[in-house]
Amino acid sequence: MEQNKIEIYGARANNLKNVDLEIPRDKLVVITGLSGSGKSSLAFDTLYAEGQRRYMETLSTYARQFVGGMERPDVDKITGLSPVVAIEQKTTNKNPRSTVGTITEINDFLRLLFARASRAYSPVTGEPMVRYTDQQIQALISENFKGCKIAVLAPIVRGRKGHYRELFDNLNRKGYLYARIDGQIREFTGGLRLDRYKIHNIDLVVDRFPVDEASSQRLARALNEAMKQGKGNMAVYDYRTEQVRYYSRHLMCPTSGEAFEDPQPYTFSFNSVQGACPHCGGLGEEVRFDIDKIIPDAGKSIRDGGIEPIGKYRANILFAIIEALGRRYDFSIDDPISTLSEAALSAVLYGDSEPLTVSSADMDYTRSSQMVNWEGVAEWISRREDESGKGDKWRQQFLVRKECSVCHGSRLNSQALHFKIGDKNIADLSAMSLDDFARWMSGIENELDGKELKIASEIIKEIRERVRFLLDVGLGYLSLGRASRSLSGGESQRIRLATQIGSKLVNVLYILDEPSIGLHQRDNMKLIDSLKALRDAGNSVIVVEHDEEMIRNADYIVDVGPLAGRKGGEI
Repeated sequence: MEQNKIEIYGARANNLKNVDLEIPRDKLVVITGLSGSGKSSLAFDTLYAEGQRRYMETLSTYARQFVGGMERPDVDKITGLSPVVAIEQKTTNKNPRSTVGTITEINDFLRLLFARASRAYSPVTGEPMVRYTDQQIQALISENFKGCKIAVLAPIVRGRKGHYRELFDNLNRKGYLYARIDGQIREFTGGLRLDRYKIHNIDLVVDRFPVDEASSQRLARALNEAMKQGKGNMAVYDYRTEQVRYYSRHLMCPTSGEAFEDPQPYTFSFNSVQGACPHCGGLGEEVRFDIDKIIPDAGKSIRDGGIEPIGKYRANILFAIIEALGRRYDFSIDDPISTLSEAALSAVLYGDSEPLTVSSADMDYTRSSQMVNWEGVAEWISRREDESGKGDKWRQQFLVRKECSVCHGSRLNSQALHFKIGDKNIADLSAMSLDDFARWMSGIENELDGKELKIASEIIKEIRERVRFLLDVGLGYLSLGRASRSLSGGESQRIRLATQIGSKLVNVLYILDEPSIGLHQRDNMKLIDSLKALRDAGNSVIVVEHDEEMIRNADYIVDVGPLAGRKGGEI
């Protein structure tokens, strides 16, 4: 018969005085007492430590060599112990890539929702992007260009530099005669090459003919060949209007020809190369040099230490370079920095493109001159290591973290932000408070058509359920995009609690460390109800707590004391 209680014999961790105790299973039990009385010693250093040790013993010898072993806690015997999960306050994730959305796994479902049910909008024109079958494309061309002479085009180069001589020769050998190059149709003459330093767009002319009933088979063959050469994309050039119309098997803007790959969950992940902002790498912020820290007092001259990282004047190559800059930009190192021109200050801080002739007359080791490249004080800071070996710490004082200038903190690239459900992209939803996000999710059916709703129904259900757990523990003011390293200990603990409720595990012993810390009194009952839900699901819940409302709602109370330190440790 399953044991219905946890029995502890002879617990002596820290200040516990050979404690014997029975704790009922499948109940909400609060361990309370003065600070320092031995509450955590009983809950974490005894119960949790023993649970962890037993788990480690179930691992193979091979696995244990990687995770290490655990010492047995100072206790004679514990019986009736279930698998233990501790939810402490000091478990906040400091990873800069971790957010509320990632640690609750809501982001995983949200990315899946956008990959399956969002609509793409052109970044050029803002109109919905379209996807056609070959039969639909042929029907559209036959209808829209009836009676017109057209050229069927295959886009093969988009926005790239190069002379492309080998490409043209290769296409010519295959029998192609023309291409639309940078807006003009040109013949493949011998030795045709482009300006290698300019950006080019090249569309191969697959065929040219008037659109009528007799050309139906010819259009089908040309369309198939254009799709093959254009990798699923093609275009039609109208000789009458000189306009181009684009078509694609993939998502494409019908006006501009801008095309997207079909979205996948990783398209919306800032932890993926395919989804992250290329400028900040998915961090949402960039590190810049703080000019106010590099030049704290613009009234000082460079000689007197106006540029903080390089200090006061010394007869060395660094100051010789700055003096050479002064000769080029008409300033002296004795002038107040505030009087330097914008070009001169930029050259000092960020370098100069032209090499400098540096006279070494003021430096003791030689009288010759030399040509040097100057990359600027900012680059010099990033490469310098001070003598104590704490170069990185020294550099950090001149840096400041600011919102990414490209993605503006969304962490995602441009393509990911042009997929929307209704009028919201995934970054808009991540920036909402969870209260607002829950309200938006409650009306999401109005933003999806029947097919999209059928695909997304299970995903929507899972997101709603997980968000509800977070609201139940009083975290409606957080957003999914909130960095986990900015969370307080109490917030982090309640997020883990909501995640555990959502996991639907049973027959587990949960140990929590003062989860009410930082929680407003009005939300206290939400937290207590969540703990009761965990208990009612078939788990044992032990809470180390001082809060009176939590104590009054417990099934059982363990009071540790009577005082703290050596005068505590008794039940």
